[in-house]
Amino acid sequence: MVPIILLIFLLLSSNQPVWGEGLLSAQALINAAATGSIVELPPGRYRGNLVIDKPLTVRGKNGATILDGAGKGHVILIKAPQVSVYDLVIENSGVNLTTMDAGIFVERGAAQVHIEGCTLRNIAFGIWLDSGREAKIYHNQITGNLNLRSQDRGNGIHLFNVQQAEVAANHVWQTRDGIYIDTSAKSILRDNELHDLRYGIHYMFTQESQVIGNYTHHTRTGYALMQSQKLMVRNNRSEFDQNYGILLNYITHSEISGNRILNVERGRNPVGEGGMIQGAEGKALFVYNTLYNHITDNLFANSEIGIHLTAGSEDNLLYNNAFINNQTQVKYVATRSQEWSQQRHGNYWSDYLGWDRNADGIGDVAYEPNDAVDKLLWRYPTARLLMHSPAVEMLRWVQREFPVLRPQGVKDSYPLMHTPVLMSTMADEKGP
Repeated sequence: MVPIILLIFLLLSSNQPVWGEGLLSAQALINAAATGSIVELPPGRYRGNLVIDKPLTVRGKNGATILDGAGKGHVILIKAPQVSVYDLVIENSGVNLTTMDAGIFVERGAAQVHIEGCTLRNIAFGIWLDSGREAKIYHNQITGNLNLRSQDRGNGIHLFNVQQAEVAANHVWQTRDGIYIDTSAKSILRDNELHDLRYGIHYMFTQESQVIGNYTHHTRTGYALMQSQKLMVRNNRSEFDQNYGILLNYITHSEISGNRILNVERGRNPVGEGGMIQGAEGKALFVYNTLYNHITDNLFANSEIGIHLTAGSEDNLLYNNAFINNQTQVKYVATRSQEWSQQRHGNYWSDYLGWDRNADGIGDVAYEPNDAVDKLLWRYPTARLLMHSPAVEMLRWVQREFPVLRPQGVKDSYPLMHTPVLMSTMADEKGP
């Protein structure tokens, strides 16, 4: 603890307003504190640009302890391991993304940092962790700088080269990406709410990590998972995101299960903010150059496209999912056949027109969502004007009567007649 004599001295030695070297100097308290002690900052406004260079716990009080960076650099710079920061309001960092200006910047080597219950606003990056281990980031609220264009803002929580980090129950909005994690391993992102962003959660070059129970809405992509492997993406939600609910780009050996992706809309990126992959069409799940994954127990509903696979996305196990009321259930652009069932158990398709004569819950006729006419319309969208013309109907009839003319595509040999129980339960849930 800070010696009581020092605290009294600081209180009595100034009659200035609560600012900078005023009633209390936050930096002076931190400098005077013994390693491993607790520094409690009473309510008030303090000048930021604090440096914490030894193991300490720094606490605010009742959300009324404000650190103001005055628009310059980092509001808090953590240079030591085993630093904990609680219940502070952190605002007005610099806006230089090249120097990575942040509300809280954790330098390389600062392991076991704990940041909880803080409010960060009007910042470039919110919380930036650089190469730390075992960080815990819990229950923070982070808002970006609304005076900047979204592409000129930093990410809410930015993790680079971290190991065993846990980011849980944070609320992030109006930054660039909500949570960005790069070149990392064995981390957990869970129970975060992320909205009004480019990407809610953005993975790059990360492995053996978990994305569990998060909620995205009104982003341009809910979950952008790229160049990563051995992920567990489970029980997340995406509602009213634009372009993509979940985007898998070169994801391998991962589990995508129990997710609920609803009402993905076709969006238009503002000028100068093009997406990484062109052709966004309101896709609940977009699978691009992605192999050897288990995609099970998910609900994809009320979107323009339920699932789009392309660019060699093959050898994935896809079963026990529910595809409900998507304008196009499946868009598959490749040259190999795909069987979407496992051990005589397929998926539920709301537009399936088959029958179940033995009442075993499995359709007697395979579900094949795409034919040559679909592929023609994907290549030449203006041909949709002829969708219900006699010529198009004749083409579909020829394919049915002469299967040898049918192109390679997706086939579910054991479609489910009823929505899986898990999906029915999830569809009844409301709220975050």
